[in-house]
Amino acid sequence: MSYWKFPKYVTVAEKKAKTLKKLEKLKKKNPGIRPVLLQGTTLARNWWGKSWNKNLERYADYENRIGRGRSYVRHGAVLDLQIKREKISALVAGSAAQPYNVEISIKPITQKRWQEIRQQCEGQLQSLKDLLAGKFPEALADIFFSQDKGLFPDPKAIQLDCSCPDWATMCKHVAATLYGVGARLDEDPALFFILRGVDINELIAKAVEDSAEKLVAKAGKKSSNVLGDANLSDLFGIDMDDAPDFSKKKAVQPSSTENRKKKTATRKKSVSGKRTKQVPQQPKTRPETATAHVAEIITASTKGVTMGELVEQTGYDKSKLYAIVHRLKKQEKILSVSHGVYKKA
Repeated sequence: MSYWKFPKYVTVAEKKAKTLKKLEKLKKKNPGIRPVLLQGTTLARNWWGKSWNKNLERYADYENRIGRGRSYVRHGAVLDLQIKREKISALVAGSAAQPYNVEISIKPITQKRWQEIRQQCEGQLQSLKDLLAGKFPEALADIFFSQDKGLFPDPKAIQLDCSCPDWATMCKHVAATLYGVGARLDEDPALFFILRGVDINELIAKAVEDSAEKLVAKAGKKSSNVLGDANLSDLFGIDMDDAPDFSKKKAVQPSSTENRKKKTATRKKSVSGKRTKQVPQQPKTRPETATAHVAEIITASTKGVTMGELVEQTGYDKSKLYAIVHRLKKQEKILSVSHGVYKKA
């Protein structure tokens, strides 16, 4: 008879079912949690997510221990993951009844390094959309991923903490959280720049400026190929409110259906049977630019507007909205009440 007791083998399906129960229980108490749920077994697909994981794995301090978190993040153990400026917070399911609290602090990029990266990017990035999608020259990929000189943090810049009893600083709950960040960057790569405490728009500012100057020069020649504000917005992924008005807009003639509706409104019968003239209501006009549209929504609110509400009310994607919000803050038209909540300045 053996006196050794081996832990019972638990299948992946059983682990997922267990963590799912914990997640459902946690959602009842905190509906705002954001779990990390992978599609399949791939940890990251986007350039930023993949590079985040590769960066952690290339350091000797981490490469032998971070692998402990792969299975954890794959079976959904990261029940909540929040990424803010220079800080990562997570709730990770483990052997205990309650999930463990993970806190990771990351030092911001130094101004000197950021300035060097900005200078190296001048004229090479075409749009914010391409940057977030990882579509840029290989030379820039080398600059961003450069060890100790790029955008990604080294172990000296990362401070780890977990509430579990494991003596190791890089426990499996911390490792799962770090891999969870890579997965989250697939959903929203702009979070990487928020985490690192830098302004993403500064990397493409020079490209936008150079192209705008070329367009203005073409406008002087009255070329039929000149792009307007809408085209610039599509090209760079941001709004060009300061771009010149290259062409006069033609007045839009109302349709016959609209004319009939207006006539009906002005000749509406009263209760007594007499015809009374009614002043037709003017339809609300949407602001000409996306920036003006967002500014109108935020300034109209007294309590503040969240990024999620802006997405819902405008239909714009988050990367576009982050650029617009940043511009409005620089213009001192709005201010941040808290992370991701904005109101009139």
